[in-house]
Amino acid sequence: MNSRAEAILRPRGKENTMTHGTNKPTPTLRRAPQPPLLYAGAVPDSDRAKKPPLTEPSATDQELNPGDRVEGLGDFGKPTGEFGTVQQANEDDAVVKWDDDSCMRVHQPSLKKV
Repeated sequence: MNSRAEAILRPRGKENTMTHGTNKPTPTLRRAPQPPLLYAGAVPDSDRAKKPPLTEPSATDQELNPGDRVEGLGDFGKPTGEFGTVQQANEDDAVVKWDDDSCMRVHQPSLKKV
């Protein structure tokens, strides 16, 4: 009668697939030194993540006064080639009259005294 009880609990053709406490080691993946490149000659991710150095460190001790000539600085302190004259200045900002006839309030770290 024991075999009949098993037949009722377990469908035909199916074996018990549950494994309890097997000692099989789990497969491990080998570690690659770095991810593969997108294409031949591509820059590796480790090099691409570095920021470019500042062209010239911005001088924080410079004080801008009305009438000073300044040059605009872009990303990472790179000069933009725009020149202007300071109209008003405080410790944070300066109002600059650019040579192309526009006037703009600019944050002082993005200006370099010429």
